[in-house]
Amino acid sequence: MSDAKASHTNASEPSQARKNSLNQNPHAVRDAPENVLEVAIGREVRAFRKKLGITVADLSVATGISIGMLSKIENGVTSPSLTTLQTLSRALGVPVTAFFRRFEEEHNAVFVKSGEGVDVERRGTRAGHQYTLLGHVGPNSSGVVVEPYLITLSEDSDVFPTFQHGGMEFLYMLEGEVTYRHGRNLYAMAPGDSLFFDADAPHGPEKLSKRPIRYLSIITYPEGAAGD
Repeated sequence: MSDAKASHTNASEPSQARKNSLNQNPHAVRDAPENVLEVAIGREVRAFRKKLGITVADLSVATGISIGMLSKIENGVTSPSLTTLQTLSRALGVPVTAFFRRFEEEHNAVFVKSGEGVDVERRGTRAGHQYTLLGHVGPNSSGVVVEPYLITLSEDSDVFPTFQHGGMEFLYMLEGEVTYRHGRNLYAMAPGDSLFFDADAPHGPEKLSKRPIRYLSIITYPEGAAGD
């Protein structure tokens, strides 16, 4: 067993995909309001075309729409007419309404006032171990469910809960100190520390060093896969 506060051993050599994700601006405005509909339609046209495994040139031959126009449609820089959308729907084998799916998609938010989270019983829950669900979002357009918890450990115990489930989990320490187990590894966590891991490995608090202990646990998993 190892006692560490460092993350995964491969983190020192981030992949190109990770480098690209770190360069993204989380506060950027995705699209100008007047272009949102065109962009949504364009993304759907491209997605349906790729799903069929055909090129823009193939779609051009099937519809009689020029490659240049199809490129503008897929990139959301032009607004296709209803006649053009009907032609595309026939060639791609989808209803015209399918092109508006992302534009009409609801984007939900969950607001929870302090102290108003829902206390839940999770496997391994015992006296002095409180799990407060702060919201439940999902599945979203990518089929992912997100569950944020505020976990409070105020009493010691001879046996600690161990969890194992699909998806990923992120922990962020707010108060106290705990040694947290993930698989065979142990992590000494204090306020400000975080741990991000594959939740399919057995995990849970191993030693409560300084109580009370409070940390955020954010669980994400694919639609249809149960959490803890």
